[in-house]
Amino acid sequence: MSSDGKLMDMLTGYAASHQHPFNIFVHMIGIPTIMLGVLIPLTWAGVEIGGITINLAHLAMIGFFLFYLTLDRLFAIVFLVFALLLAQLAGYIGALPLATSGTIAALAFFGGYAAQFIGHAVEKSMPVLIKHPVQANLAAPFFTVVEMFKILGLRDSLFHEVQAQIEQRQAQEA
Repeated sequence: MSSDGKLMDMLTGYAASHQHPFNIFVHMIGIPTIMLGVLIPLTWAGVEIGGITINLAHLAMIGFFLFYLTLDRLFAIVFLVFALLLAQLAGYIGALPLATSGTIAALAFFGGYAAQFIGHAVEKSMPVLIKHPVQANLAAPFFTVVEMFKILGLRDSLFHEVQAQIEQRQAQEA
């Protein structure tokens, strides 16, 4: 399968369950919030190399970046910039006392997921997380970057193609 095919499959599958503007809005906030909730505890384990601390949060974001490179170079690079900034924020929070950082991590994680479920209730669609939990957690951060491009009016031809494929799938299912 070509990189374009993987990208289209991923975007079409994910976007089909995220059509309502409120749901998209909630995901644009909720997904980075969930990521922060996951990254905070990952910052608790790290090593210092040449005066720079590398922790599991950095490694996780680099892992996601490498996977996203197989889908789309530009989206992957934009993801990496935001992901490393989010990992840096997680590091600052993770350095707080354990009770404080742990509470913030739990609130971010569970609050972000609660927001996702509210968004899907408004859209009246089943969250991808229920059907495909691994795929959903891999796709969601990428989808957030892709959605930023859509909001900014960048790469419109890609979004028109995704929407056309969604409409075609819906027509076939009807």
